[in-house]
Amino acid sequence: MDTRYLVTSALPYANGPLHLGHLAGAYLPADTYVRFLRMCGEDVIYVCGTDEHGVPITITAEKQGRTPREVVDEYHATIRREFEAFGISFDNFSRTSLPSHAEFARGVFLDLLGKGLIAERTMKQLHCPRCSRFLPDRYVNGTCPKCGTPGARGDLCESCGSWLEALELKAPSCSICGSEPSPRDTTHWFLRLDAFQGWLREWLPSREGWRDNVLNYCRGWLDEGLQERAITRDIDWGVPVPLDAASGKVLYVWFEALLGYVSSTRELFEKRGDPGAWERWWKDPGTRLVHFIGKDNIVFHAIIEPAILRGLGGFVLPWNIPANEFLNISGQKQSTSRGTAVWMGEYLERFQPDPMRYTLSINAPEGRDADFTWAEFRVRNNELADVLGNFVNRTVSFAFREFGGLVPACGGPGEREKALADMALQAGASIRGLLSTFRFKAACAEAMALAREGNRYFDSSEPWRTARASREECARTIRHSLEFIDWLRLVFSPFLPFSCEKIALMLGGGRENRWDAIGRPSLVEGTRLGQPVILFEKLEEGFDGSAAPGKPSASVAPGVKGENDTKAPAAEPEAPARVSFDEFRKLDLRVGRIISAEPVPKADKLLAMKVDLGEPEPRSIVAGLRQWYEPDALAGRLVVVVSNLEPARIRGVQSDGMILASDGGSGVFVLGPDPSARPGDKVR
Repeated sequence: MDTRYLVTSALPYANGPLHLGHLAGAYLPADTYVRFLRMCGEDVIYVCGTDEHGVPITITAEKQGRTPREVVDEYHATIRREFEAFGISFDNFSRTSLPSHAEFARGVFLDLLGKGLIAERTMKQLHCPRCSRFLPDRYVNGTCPKCGTPGARGDLCESCGSWLEALELKAPSCSICGSEPSPRDTTHWFLRLDAFQGWLREWLPSREGWRDNVLNYCRGWLDEGLQERAITRDIDWGVPVPLDAASGKVLYVWFEALLGYVSSTRELFEKRGDPGAWERWWKDPGTRLVHFIGKDNIVFHAIIEPAILRGLGGFVLPWNIPANEFLNISGQKQSTSRGTAVWMGEYLERFQPDPMRYTLSINAPEGRDADFTWAEFRVRNNELADVLGNFVNRTVSFAFREFGGLVPACGGPGEREKALADMALQAGASIRGLLSTFRFKAACAEAMALAREGNRYFDSSEPWRTARASREECARTIRHSLEFIDWLRLVFSPFLPFSCEKIALMLGGGRENRWDAIGRPSLVEGTRLGQPVILFEKLEEGFDGSAAPGKPSASVAPGVKGENDTKAPAAEPEAPARVSFDEFRKLDLRVGRIISAEPVPKADKLLAMKVDLGEPEPRSIVAGLRQWYEPDALAGRLVVVVSNLEPARIRGVQSDGMILASDGGSGVFVLGPDPSARPGDKVR
């Protein structure tokens, strides 16, 4: 049976621009995965589109004094443009306001209705006396009945993530006029989720490789018992319910938008001139359906959509749902409705996409919420510049200076070159395994660790010396450094597509993107190289996100409100006590490389690390970095270690050394030596 991959990302609402939280949660990991699958020669399509119906759209339209159509047309174009600028490589990016989508959604409704899986019910719904209308979902604000947080909406509490009904809210008010609504009877149609309770109980535990956050969330829903859920609403913007008795009602967006993945696939193959091919992707058992979402969409994709597809019969079910947690900004949740976010469009006005793609990949909110800061972005941007960018530029520049910009001829590889190729081959296999199992943070960290090995090889080979002492040895170093750059281009391509295209041009162009080429020499001697270019501009200390590289920074980052400028200045710190040079000389500072890091049990701030100091065995060192770094993000980093500190036991864990770090208003950040330094080198 042939295997194919049908990859989707959650449909973004076309009621505003997108922020970095959206990008990190559902779109960047999906794009990375799809690019990787394409490099492996897999049969894959990636579909998405804007969600253009429902209450969020109509509320935005009313507040802006425009029609819903005007709103969705504007934001569909904005979202599509920003996705393209970030390199999100959809095969089709559709929209749910298309007639073809409405036709398919109405057909699904009638199918499930005919099977007894949709039922007509009379229900209570809040009605605003001043606006003279029923108030669905986000037309109601109030206090969350689950966590007690004010500002919850009639469909969701952003604070605790609970899916709500408007009638559950405490102290409800109309989001338009602020009046207190009262419940009235109305008729709606309900999806009988309770009919799928037993089947879901058996199906969900059988899912292999699913993240714990998805399965645990679903288990909680099933333990509470699934209930019927209304799938129609009293608004005039949406897909009309295809029943005479339902005049003036539309299909509820959470039911109808889930079908957008199918209608986007149908549209894709209509464009390709093969309109019936969509069924092969949605109805053939060989399809692996993968949904990339944020954790607030788990219930829709892991419970409701499987129930709908099961009810229709003959459709494939989700093969995996790698749901991410939230990406906060400086400890504050990003929210379109609250306007607290770093907007994708504002970022793109100042910077290139790849540094942010790298930052969000290596700090991805895979297992828990992650925090984005501009200080962390600066560190990651400069890491790209110092490691990958430095290796590429110095190698290609050297080839131009010493070999006329050509791939030099050389004899066979020596032992170091063979070891380098073997290292790339092993790293390619390891990263392939990580990407195949949706472990993007670890894969990105391993790619960067491989780039460090390129710098280490270049430095240890000393081509600046052999250029005079042994031209053949110098040519061998540059030739194999260029080969290694090509392999780095391949392992970084899913993460840094724009930079890797530039690298391909520097290597002479016409390079293939095949994963199985990693570790296998392919450059032809005499090939003319492209001119070296700077891949990443470094950012200066104090960078706060308000200006592009080389320009002065303002005091407020894009999309984020600053603090009150009238705040009193901080008191001058006391001068530190002086120490003698003899006292300072007692410290033995060494370069170390972090091999691994993991949280210390029952300690919120501590990480236990294994650190290579060039000794026979790695050191165990405990440091208070958990608030500032994900454990996976530290693996492979070069650090400065106080190596002769008296050992101590911290929370029951042996600590034999201290890692030096800066500590300021922007956070705590480990100090790193030049990428060419080696574990055990003395710091003077």
